[in-house]
Amino acid sequence: MTESSVHPALWPAPHATGAVDATVTVPGSKSVTNRALVLAALSSEPGWLRRPLRSRDTLLMAQALRTLGVGIEEGVGPDGSGEAWRIIPAGLHGPATVDVGNAGTVMRFLPPVACLADGPVRFDGDARSYERPLHGVIDALRALGARIDDDLRGALPLTVHGAGALDGGPVAIDASSSSQFVSALLLSAPRFNQGVEVRHTGSTLPSMPHIRMTVDMLRAAGAQVDEPETGGEPNVWRVSPSALLGRDLTVEPDLSNAQPFLAAALVTGGRVTVPDWPTRTTQPGDALREIFTAMGGSCELTERGLTFTGSGRIHGIDVDLGEVGELTPGIAALAALADSPSTLSGVAHLRLHETDRLAALTKEINGLGGDVTETADGLMIKPRPLQGGVFHTYDDHRMATAAAVIGLAVPGVEVENVATTAKTLPDFPDLWTGMLDSDPDTVGVSPGALGIPVEKPGA
Repeated sequence: MTESSVHPALWPAPHATGAVDATVTVPGSKSVTNRALVLAALSSEPGWLRRPLRSRDTLLMAQALRTLGVGIEEGVGPDGSGEAWRIIPAGLHGPATVDVGNAGTVMRFLPPVACLADGPVRFDGDARSYERPLHGVIDALRALGARIDDDLRGALPLTVHGAGALDGGPVAIDASSSSQFVSALLLSAPRFNQGVEVRHTGSTLPSMPHIRMTVDMLRAAGAQVDEPETGGEPNVWRVSPSALLGRDLTVEPDLSNAQPFLAAALVTGGRVTVPDWPTRTTQPGDALREIFTAMGGSCELTERGLTFTGSGRIHGIDVDLGEVGELTPGIAALAALADSPSTLSGVAHLRLHETDRLAALTKEINGLGGDVTETADGLMIKPRPLQGGVFHTYDDHRMATAAAVIGLAVPGVEVENVATTAKTLPDFPDLWTGMLDSDPDTVGVSPGALGIPVEKPGA
């Protein structure tokens, strides 16, 4: 793990001196947006994607699909109801080069799509992307009949030699390091000649809500899916070959990206409302309602959205985050500010994310005076008085937002490369300061003249 030197500028994290009271409109879900783009690209007819997330990860996905021949037109919906993308499927082709950045969804979801292209497709990306595991997808595609050159690294860079089709059929993989291995195969499976039967052979399977999201979105697009959640064989998913339907889909707010804003209510004993929180969703971020309530707050879900209210105290928690690992950095930040110890478990796979998140959280929180210890599958956090200092992000968006949460309670926290939040949460610094300054009756997070006093070191 190396500290980022790409964007060394330090962002003074605002320090709150009163209770937050704001309404925060959170941009759309990255996970939904990128799955929807893949399914629309493989459909038999054009479709609409409304309120898509525009962030580095989703723009990389859209550009990659354009490179393969898919039409993606950005504008407003047919009824003028806001931003929408029109996706027009086309024959996939190479030669092409795909830049995955450091987006797990792009590097894992698109090699199966590239197998359906006519010609070679090269995948490359950021330096960190070379270190993230792809063996589950590469080995599975080879077993299903694909030709892939990766110099036997099981990682980027690689070239998929698309033949215009893929046989498909049964395949066994170990997806213990990423549930995206399963989702990657399922998303393209309706276009495989025999569909696919994916059998997970590992002892654990993280982030199951994301697989449920994949299955739900496949079914909504007309695919036939047999899976464990509906009485199928445990750890086995089957997708039959079929045409996919073009859809008119509105993207839900990204509930995981709502985490730092809800955490602000918990830290300051305030109140934050997130409009359009869905009553039913497969997003892992929905677990925040239960987890943050256990840590000392209360929530109410109404037609307006989710309103979360802090009690003025943060309680430690003993929680298995195996299904919702992406929430770990924000929860760790709160745990460092709590009134009792916390144990976060079930997240060994976070060592393989944008950075080694367990090592990074341990180093950076301890660097502010904390007491965090890595375990085999998580973290033990004992609250201690923290002081200001530089919080490195390692080009990881969730490290940056976790630092901002700590900064609310600890003066003098400086976040290195806060711009990395653009990966999934564009304009985070403005959203954050806007929340602290906002009129609580204003939907959105633009700065206003009303609100709590906020110290902004260096401003």
